[in-house]
Amino acid sequence: MGRGRWVFAYGSLMWQPDIPHRRAVSAVLPGYHRALCVKSVVYRGTPDAPGLVLGLQRGGQCEGVALEVDDAAWEEVLSSLRQREQPNRVYVERWLPIQDRADGRLREALAFVADTTHAQYAGDLTEAETLDLLRTGRGSRGTAADYLTSTLAHLRALGIHDAALERVASLI
Repeated sequence: MGRGRWVFAYGSLMWQPDIPHRRAVSAVLPGYHRALCVKSVVYRGTPDAPGLVLGLQRGGQCEGVALEVDDAAWEEVLSSLRQREQPNRVYVERWLPIQDRADGRLREALAFVADTTHAQYAGDLTEAETLDLLRTGRGSRGTAADYLTSTLAHLRALGIHDAALERVASLI
């Protein structure tokens, strides 16, 4: 088996990766945290009624899952990821260091970081704005609230506690 490349998953890629991968490992991405900071106008909302989804923002750290993809499949997987994650190019693709939680190994992984200059970047919303986007957003893949619920369920199953997301979910 050849060498693999890694993709860091922190939201729906954790619970619905839809890409062939060799294995998935629990990992930490230092220097970034997951945040409800991207307005979704396709999958979890529409242009007239956007939903809200996760992005990576600078600061802190993010616990998630690293997916190892065989080199031989990389170009096809990357194309698939771009179609899925980048319909509006709201993320910047970055190769960032991650740490395997099981063995402590450092690796580089492709991560989709929120583009703070993009029109869909929501930034730091008030609690009321966040709740409104989560309650009203409905797109081609379902509601923004369901996206949050599914992400939290998967985080819990992995033993990852995200206090900020738990608080928002408790208010919906």
